Amino acid sequence: MSVAESSEKSSSNTLLVLGKISSILDAFSLSKPVLSLADIREATGMPTSTVQRLVANLMSQGFLDREEDAYRIGMRMAYWAAPATRGMEVIDVISPLLKTLRDTTGETACFFKTEQHYRVCVAMADTRHALRREMHLGKVLPLHAGSAGRVLLAWDPDLLEAVLRDPLEPITESTITSTEDLATAVKKTRTDGFAIIVGEREDGASGLSAPVFDSAAGLVGAVTISGPTLRMPQETCEAWVEPLLTTAEHMTRLIGGRFPGEA
Repeated sequence: MSVAESSEKSSSNTLLVLGKISSILDAFSLSKPVLSLADIREATGMPTSTVQRLVANLMSQGFLDREEDAYRIGMRMAYWAAPATRGMEVIDVISPLLKTLRDTTGETACFFKTEQHYRVCVAMADTRHALRREMHLGKVLPLHAGSAGRVLLAWDPDLLEAVLRDPLEPITESTITSTEDLATAVKKTRTDGFAIIVGEREDGASGLSAPVFDSAAGLVGAVTISGPTLRMPQETCEAWVEPLLTTAEHMTRLIGGRFPGEA
């Protein structure tokens, strides 16, 4: 076989493999985001051994992620697809990541934005536990109590100044009501890059939050994990800082954002 023929055969094999990979990825849809190996085999018509081999390779490269005994499109694909999300609503882009965070921790994952001197829940993935904190889309909450409020104030100096001018009403015995103490707590949040709060807004409840930024490094909102303190003591919250920050970074990247200080 000549060099030209060998090169042509290699290119043909590569295209054949890419075609099979495309068939597997095309099997996933919004109505069927999670597929088993049997589902993929049925959708593609490929032999079981071929599907198993290609799915394993796709997982190793981040094209697919495992979800229990099934598979879904890998989050790594979202990085490459970031330009395609330009012009989309932020909530549509970040909502899948809230579900992933909920599945990782087992607790409710929310996204909060500011509205005047309050914070509002604009997206959420509710826990599957029977015992849960009450939260719903559109819920309006004070900014001076809770981890999301702490984050929203930490990256918005004008808003912090405005909130500090008003009386800080106590909600629980742990609520910060001193303007000096709140300013100190907000400064720590900005230094840490996240906030962990226990019992400030609701007795027996915990939350941890991190910021999400837009392309101008402006604050978009706060991603939050919240739940009862009996399942979320301080040590558990601290263990979940890494997945929280990873989610916040993914959200920032997906909407074409950057962190303050980045070029």
